[in-house]
Amino acid sequence: MMNKVLVSVVEDDRSVRESMGRLMRSLGYTVEIFSSATEFLASPRLAETACLIADIHMPAMTGLELHRRLIDTDRAIPTILVTAFPNDVDRARSLTDGVVCYLGKPVDEERLTQCVCEALRSGDPPEADS
Repeated sequence: MMNKVLVSVVEDDRSVRESMGRLMRSLGYTVEIFSSATEFLASPRLAETACLIADIHMPAMTGLELHRRLIDTDRAIPTILVTAFPNDVDRARSLTDGVVCYLGKPVDEERLTQCVCEALRSGDPPEADS
């Protein structure tokens, strides 16, 4: 039996967090949900996470700060950032910093699904001819 891929969702809004979790499970992924970046960073599942979906605007640590912290500690995870307040400055900073997708809320489920597939491909080892 093939191991399921772990997608972690970090979102302070419970309804959005649970909705994203249900969507990811319906697509066949194993899902862990967290209400804060701190909770995710303390999780024993951190190292298993193949794709991270994080809200940008959260108390204590933003999704972009979480992404940066993971990179700075050599634990980079392909990341998708979502926000209810999209803006060009955050979008540019996020994409320059290596975020796979930057999505506005309400999140389009089809686009999020595409982004997760892209994130999982980006986490694969490079092909020999790349």
